[in-house]
Amino acid sequence: MTDISKKVPRRISQTVLNSLKGGVVPRIGLPYITVGRKNEIEALLHDVEIIQEGGASFRFIVGKYGSGKSFLLQTIRNYVMDRGFIVLDADLSPERRLQGTRGQGLATYRELISNLSTRTRPEGGALTLVLDRWISGVQMEAAKETGLLPEDPALIKAVDEKILSVTSSVSELVHGFEFARLLSAYYHACMDGDDEKKAKVVRWFRGEYHLKSEAKEALGVNVIITDDDWYDYLKLFAVFFRLAGYSGMLIMIDELVNIYKIPNTITRQYNYEKILTMYNDTLQGKASYLGILMGATPQALEDRRRGIYSYEALRSRLAEGRFSKPGTRDLLAPVIRLEPLKAEEMLVLCEKLSAMHAGLYNYPLRLTEDDLAGFIRVEYSRIGADQNITPREVIRDFIELLDLLYQNPGLSMSELLESDSFSFTPSEAVSDQADPGYAEFTI
Repeated sequence: MTDISKKVPRRISQTVLNSLKGGVVPRIGLPYITVGRKNEIEALLHDVEIIQEGGASFRFIVGKYGSGKSFLLQTIRNYVMDRGFIVLDADLSPERRLQGTRGQGLATYRELISNLSTRTRPEGGALTLVLDRWISGVQMEAAKETGLLPEDPALIKAVDEKILSVTSSVSELVHGFEFARLLSAYYHACMDGDDEKKAKVVRWFRGEYHLKSEAKEALGVNVIITDDDWYDYLKLFAVFFRLAGYSGMLIMIDELVNIYKIPNTITRQYNYEKILTMYNDTLQGKASYLGILMGATPQALEDRRRGIYSYEALRSRLAEGRFSKPGTRDLLAPVIRLEPLKAEEMLVLCEKLSAMHAGLYNYPLRLTEDDLAGFIRVEYSRIGADQNITPREVIRDFIELLDLLYQNPGLSMSELLESDSFSFTPSEAVSDQADPGYAEFTI
């Protein structure tokens, strides 16, 4: 067995193990436990290269509850941030949709902006950091080109000209003129030391003005970000972030099942129409430096009555061809369907988790490869496992076993595996026919 226990910082081990046991994906430490998904990751990283070159991409990540959608999304998130990308992510909910009559679309935009992350601010809330970094970078570039000192008034004029060149590029896009005016206003507020004005501009970028008159009074602009046009502003941000020195922007939206659950047919269709707009923009070259990933269950995608396939324009674009089948999926298609992890891959993951647990609690590794293989064998041989077992189920059980063995040194793995309580019950199964309201806490 590979001993990784000494390589993982204990704070990361604690976060990873607690998150996985609680059924959620950790935001840190993923490289230590990533197994499988090699082909899917390579396909998504090819998209990343296209985005860096000024292109755009749109992918659906589709899999059953617990199959690894959120884990894959987080893995890509961490990778692209290391490559200089800005990442915005949000989970949909009854209060957050892509379109709504009571501001649910704008609520999604606000969540995305709130979670705006960079390599130096991976936890989110990085908007002001990005704006300040942009201004600082422009100032340094202008000073280097002109040889002027920071206190020289002529430098401010040189910086103004550079700011204008950036804002001019943005102003050519839809809603770009107002966006550019606010970027300029933020810069001048920084120069004047006007923190109140800076806060007002940031508030506008976050979509927190409810009335045009309010924005007009505060900033002199007669527009606000609304439920109808919030996606247009994300396209503007993608271009601006590139001009500000970042590689591109990746938007990650999970829990599309919450659109599937909307009871009103017309409201669902409006949401699917918004997805179609975003899909068409990225594939037709109407967006630049922008990638979009959306996570969905098979039912939320394929149900012809309520799912994404109920919207014919999307179904005709996304449906699989005749030649794609389990084991030979087309990973260059818009929809990436997650295949179950193999037992061998789960064995490797359990090995990593076992070493991480030993390092966290400072005890010598007790479990042998035979012990781990026995655990995997029992997990995959239980009734219904071939259809219902997911990484989440296996990992939850395994970490529980590790905790019990640590707290009860007299127990052995075989004793726990042979106990009556270690059995598969129907209530644990999560199939495609499960209640779509079931909370998707996946690894």
